[in-house]
Amino acid sequence: MRNVFIIHGTGGSPEGNWFPWLKKELEKLGQEVFVPRFPIFENQNLDNWLETFEEYEGKINEETVFVGHSLGPAFILNLLERFDKKVKACFFVAGFVGLLGIEEFDKLNKTFISGKFDWPRIKKNCEKFYVINSNGDPYVHLEKGKFLAKKLGTEVILMKGAGHINADSGFTTFELLLDKIKEEL
Repeated sequence: MRNVFIIHGTGGSPEGNWFPWLKKELEKLGQEVFVPRFPIFENQNLDNWLETFEEYEGKINEETVFVGHSLGPAFILNLLERFDKKVKACFFVAGFVGLLGIEEFDKLNKTFISGKFDWPRIKKNCEKFYVINSNGDPYVHLEKGKFLAKKLGTEVILMKGAGHINADSGFTTFELLLDKIKEEL
């Protein structure tokens, strides 16, 4: 069964940004879409998120597509390191690894990004990666996206002046992302 997982970031929720719109659009295309609600703020750490995700692990297969926003890509990278199977594609929007240099977020994000990632294993467990970043992101500088893309053997899809590519930046829909996902379905 083809399915898509949409993973929110720090302080996020399944109802935020372009997530509900994307879920609805993908369901119209016959996809099974999951948008897990992860613990945030004081309960946000990698172990809690992995525990929350356990109920979905049986749904993952070679047709699975992951979409992550902000911290979501770092969580997906942690999942890919643990997999013994390959997924179809990963779409990383405003994603990063490493510290952002913003104390409040670095404190919340550190368990997701503090270890060294096994890049060869991650790349082995996903057929194709897409990295989408903005040159106007107030949290995730473009260099973070470029670093992530380089490690994954892909190029950055640059969105000029798109902020954090979230609702605060005017993104309650996201046609570019939907079009790219359709290419993989």
